[in-house]
Amino acid sequence: MIFTEPRDPRFITVRRGGTLSDTNHHLLALWAAACAEHVLHVFEDAMPGDDRPRRAIEQNHAWVRGEITMRQALKAAAANAAARDVSGAAKYAAYAAAQAVAVAHVPAHELGAAAYAIRAVQAAADAAGREQAGRRECQWQREQLPDQIRELVLDDQRLRNHACWFVFDC
Repeated sequence: MIFTEPRDPRFITVRRGGTLSDTNHHLLALWAAACAEHVLHVFEDAMPGDDRPRRAIEQNHAWVRGEITMRQALKAAAANAAARDVSGAAKYAAYAAAQAVAVAHVPAHELGAAAYAIRAVQAAADAAGREQAGRRECQWQREQLPDQIRELVLDDQRLRNHACWFVFDC
């Protein structure tokens, strides 16, 4: 995902000089994981023996629970490598999982997980239903947003929609 410069301090943790609390960082990670998990089946249908995207989502949850460090979670971003072995919807689903686990390191990856999940749904739909499928996925994602981070994420979608293929026009 393309990040804005300078980086938005709302997506930098307090201990690193930003304004993001640990609680909200964890909520961003969980929401990103939910977005990726919602389309994980697309990858697993194409590559049933490859568990890298599923492991990335599991590592995201383990990081939120405090069971692993951020560096350990980030190693699961190898789900990006799984994307090299597939195309279309499955590729986007793998990228969504990699972006979700990367939220442990850079909270602003939350938007990447959501955008790639929408792209996965769009790519899986036929041409006539692609736009509507993307809108439905975007709306589903917004319904999953915890109140504590809702405005933050919606504002981020508005500000970076242009860098995310305009998938947040829903």
